[in-house]
Amino acid sequence: MDEAVSVNADPDMPSDSRSSRWRNWTGFWLLGLCNNFAYVVMLSAAHDILKQQGSHNSTSPTPSTVALDVEGGKGSHYDCSPVSTAAVLLADILPTLLIKFSAPFFIHELPYGFRVLVCVATAIASFLLVSFSSTVWISILGVIFASVSAGLGELSFLSLTVFFSRDVLGGWGSGTGGAGVAGALLYSALTQAGLSPRNTLLIMLVVPVAMVISYFFLLVFPPSFPQWKCREVESVRGGDSQSRRPLLDDTDEEEEREKGAEGVFIMSACEDKVTGPLTFIEKLHIIKGLLRFVVPLGVVYFAEYFINQGLLELLYFPNFYLSHAEQYRWYQTLYQVGVLVSRSSLCCVKFRRIWALSLLQCVNAVLLLLSVYYQFLPSAWLVFVIVLYEGLLGGAAYVNTFYFISKETGDRQREFAMAAASVGDSLGIAISGLTAFPVHRYFCSL
Repeated sequence: MDEAVSVNADPDMPSDSRSSRWRNWTGFWLLGLCNNFAYVVMLSAAHDILKQQGSHNSTSPTPSTVALDVEGGKGSHYDCSPVSTAAVLLADILPTLLIKFSAPFFIHELPYGFRVLVCVATAIASFLLVSFSSTVWISILGVIFASVSAGLGELSFLSLTVFFSRDVLGGWGSGTGGAGVAGALLYSALTQAGLSPRNTLLIMLVVPVAMVISYFFLLVFPPSFPQWKCREVESVRGGDSQSRRPLLDDTDEEEEREKGAEGVFIMSACEDKVTGPLTFIEKLHIIKGLLRFVVPLGVVYFAEYFINQGLLELLYFPNFYLSHAEQYRWYQTLYQVGVLVSRSSLCCVKFRRIWALSLLQCVNAVLLLLSVYYQFLPSAWLVFVIVLYEGLLGGAAYVNTFYFISKETGDRQREFAMAAASVGDSLGIAISGLTAFPVHRYFCSL
């Protein structure tokens, strides 16, 4: 089966309808929220259930990005949690990373409707497995299912954006940012209200159902969209204005003319080939062109997850009115708020120099690493400001990376490019996890 041509090159695209554009933006916002929701919640939920299982086995509690049991550290200058393994973190990111590395080369063989159903099924399986688990490994398997759902969903929905007007990227980015805040707050609120982690997860089964409704009933697909099959690629010649839509909306045309040849970094690679799916060599050439976007994005996520996983728990202020666990939860909440704000900013401001964002994020990581070692920050309030700023940088890097990839890629290459570029953030997170845990153990051994 051949790859489907993007609807950015399809004259049937319903981009002129205000109601259709609004429905599509809202649909992608909900898809972003639903896609990342299980990923966000699973770490906290798995931690709670693993803690409950501690009386039945010898496995130590596993750290969570949302809530940590951090009051029992002993034998260290720092108030450390008893970290025994990085299994939950790795289970939550490695399947996603594997999918993002491999799927762009074959995922076009699977129709979009089928992919969405797989995402929904694995998300449901993750909630059920973790909620009803009786052993550690069943809980970890549930986290793996959540990772598969999030990874497959992200690269599929990013590829799907090329069949709609470019502003749906803003909806997708905002929705993924909202997932962090909504997932953390909703899980905390329901458990704080007295519900068990198991019942809380069962209630959250409504989220995969919402994904089905958003995709199949809210989005307005163009007539030629290949929902359940992959159609043959039509001839698309670079100079044929009748068979190829402009890459940009009218509001972006002047900016594109000013940018000139700089904007077409992938298009020229395959412009002479007018029909058929991308070859393996062409895909490798596209990946080479993507590196100047993917590498800075990976650096941003490496720095911010190194902060979140390796440093924030160690930034404890004993004389502050919040407990250690409460300080950590507020660090994570403010980080997610920053991500939500910046991922929702695409309609207001666009920033192409992703490398500058990666540099600023590295400065944050170095500053907080030094503050952990020398303990020179006077109050948690300063850390609150820094982690909010950290979230702003990370969210801005994500949404602007995919906006400019979409904008600067040729019609025929755009769908593959959007999927392939999604590996950047996951690779940065995985490397940061492998780096953060030894650093954490080092400080806890002092």
